[in-house]
Amino acid sequence: MTPPARFRMSRSALLPVVILALCVLPTALVSAWTLLLLLVPAAVAAWVLRAGVDVGEHGITARSLLGSRTVTWSELSGLRLGERGELWLVTTGATEVRLPVLRVRDLPGLAAASGGRLADPTARPADQ
Repeated sequence: MTPPARFRMSRSALLPVVILALCVLPTALVSAWTLLLLLVPAAVAAWVLRAGVDVGEHGITARSLLGSRTVTWSELSGLRLGERGELWLVTTGATEVRLPVLRVRDLPGLAAASGGRLADPTARPADQ
């Protein structure tokens, strides 16, 4: 059994979160109630660390900050490309699941991780 392929946001995205926390800190230290402002950078950091896509033998799992949704290979009908380059899974039940950190440029990696279950639309056919 092979471990699932994981697609996550780059950890360098935490740098703006640290800058946000430093900017919020002076205001947050004014009183006990304003300490709640530090929850904003904490929530954004948690999203950066958690959101992503896992591709394994059983299907594709899309993870968000508060939950996850697994679409098994038998439920997968296809992929939809969004207007801004985002990817959506289309299920046989006509529902769609957004793949949080993947874009059109990630299609070759997603196709490779699927073990041939998803075709790579950017692949060139073999010369005959």
